[in-house]
Amino acid sequence: MAAIVAGLPEAHYADLPNGQRLHYIDNGSGPVVVFLHGSGSGASGHSNFKYNYPYLAERGYRVIVPDLIGYGYSDKPEDAQYHLDFFVECIKQLLDHLKVSTCALIGNSLGGAIAIKFTLDNPAQVDKLVLMAPGGLEEQADYFHMPGMQVMKEVFTSGPMAPERLEDFIRRGLVYDDSVVDEQLINERWGIFQQQNSQVITSMVVPNMASRLKEITCPVLAFWGVNEKMMPETGIQTLAKNCPNIRLTLVSQCGHWVMVEHRDMFNRSTDDFLRNG
Repeated sequence: MAAIVAGLPEAHYADLPNGQRLHYIDNGSGPVVVFLHGSGSGASGHSNFKYNYPYLAERGYRVIVPDLIGYGYSDKPEDAQYHLDFFVECIKQLLDHLKVSTCALIGNSLGGAIAIKFTLDNPAQVDKLVLMAPGGLEEQADYFHMPGMQVMKEVFTSGPMAPERLEDFIRRGLVYDDSVVDEQLINERWGIFQQQNSQVITSMVVPNMASRLKEITCPVLAFWGVNEKMMPETGIQTLAKNCPNIRLTLVSQCGHWVMVEHRDMFNRSTDDFLRNG
């Protein structure tokens, strides 16, 4: 059982058929929207999407916000291989546990890659897809040339560190305007980071799925910050040219976290897309 972090809400747990235990938030009622967070140090569903999922819950959706395996309050197995299919398997088993037959997926970074692969594997279960600078659009080595990724890997694998180093990664790697980085966010992520192990980064494998994007027929809404430091900007054209039914929004003065830095625009645009396609 993960230790509880001050300010980071604990909600529900699901014991999955694969033996893993996943933590998730489940709020509101209506069409189901599932939020899939990224892989940054100390990440969790709430810390990534706390400015977004309450808005959609208030607007008439049932929002499910899991902590990915290896993150948040979910299990963090030290002997697992954190391949993309493992993340997808856990989310699939969670949604089956919750008897969710159809949903919209919202994913950023690693969560975006999971959303893409989940949709490819289970097309009938996904009616809309919202992506924010998703992974899985390049060869994995290309991502680790990006400056933000290099900082993240250093933070995760270089041994003991202080909260100030984690804060430095978030400010330098994830955002354009670091005024959105407050003490509560650092405390949430530091509390989870201290419970993580390096296996979740060192064994992570996310394949290049660009050639399969044309198979995604549901409507797609994608956001990309023009000051992105984590994902190669070639991903913009990859999405635009290969998804047959996509609306792509480029956001100025924005890094990796459009849903945090431009939360009002993101929330309104996502709500409109979910309602009207």
